[in-house]
Amino acid sequence: MSIELKKNAKYALLVPTSMGIRLTPADGQPFHCSDTFKMQVTSAETNVASISSFLGLPVKVLTAFVKGSPVARMIKDNLAGRHMDYEGPEIEQGGPWGYRHQFNLADSGYGSRGPRVQNDRAGEVGRLLDVKYFDLDKIFGQEGVQIVHLSGLVGALSPETSRFCLELARAAKKYGTKISFDLNFRASFWKGREQELHDIFSEIASIADILIGNEEDFQLCLGIKGPEAGGKDIASKIDNFKEMVLRVKEAYPQVTAFATTLRQVVNANTHLWGAITYVDGVWQVVEPREIGVLDRIGGGDGFVGGFLYAILRGWEVEKWTQFGWATGALATTHLTDYAQPADEDQVWSIWSGNARVKR
Repeated sequence: MSIELKKNAKYALLVPTSMGIRLTPADGQPFHCSDTFKMQVTSAETNVASISSFLGLPVKVLTAFVKGSPVARMIKDNLAGRHMDYEGPEIEQGGPWGYRHQFNLADSGYGSRGPRVQNDRAGEVGRLLDVKYFDLDKIFGQEGVQIVHLSGLVGALSPETSRFCLELARAAKKYGTKISFDLNFRASFWKGREQELHDIFSEIASIADILIGNEEDFQLCLGIKGPEAGGKDIASKIDNFKEMVLRVKEAYPQVTAFATTLRQVVNANTHLWGAITYVDGVWQVVEPREIGVLDRIGGGDGFVGGFLYAILRGWEVEKWTQFGWATGALATTHLTDYAQPADEDQVWSIWSGNARVKR
């Protein structure tokens, strides 16, 4: 076991997040010409945590709610149904033009028509997340957390959430909680805040134990020089990632594990799905294999969730990548953007390519 986890912690996994609602058209139709939609609760970070929560590990969510909002009630009920504890302030809406939960407008695509997603985040209550709403000494010191998973999406959402994620990382480090950081660069979030966010992301990375991201994430978030090689084929992507990770490891030597997914789109419903990780100086590569896709959104989060679950279970390193690959593939078979594994056996059946009926 290359990552030594805190003992006697109440929570296996903790995630800070801004919760919202996902609207998807019925029957795989495009959003703009649909009149019937499925409404679901969503956030990238709880997508990650769902693997652990559905497989029986204790998970806690730190977020913010609009006080008295029916959407907030729906979110709370959903988190409870996903076996997650949650904590966060109830913030007054402030009138019709005040705060709300974000909306994610997404169609799944079909065949030759790719998915389209638009985020509607005006007035998003999660942008107010702040350490003043939480007792970090209680959460990390008294309750205890084994891994805190931070996302660059929350980290760059607002100046408040940036400081919040940094303070969470500092508190985690203080109390012996391991830190997982998915860089998740978004150009629109970084506009006008490049130096500020570079400094914050670099400090989090400097105390992280697990870093997740592709070559572009490492370049744009941390300022690491990009790979020399070109090419968009899978072999080039693998070589580029290896070159980049070795540079990141030199800059952040305390990081134990690096990971990213490999995806080649054949069409909206057929992908070649792979993964590559680097743990304690050893590479693990899952060459891309064909998977069927119902809705691709959340596949990457599913991979991270399975990767972290395997670490939390104390499995041998080889299984971290395999289980993550399989939970990512599982997520693409769900109409929710998070995977809901029935049990570990279901996940390992996906890894082994066994889709036969189980009676």
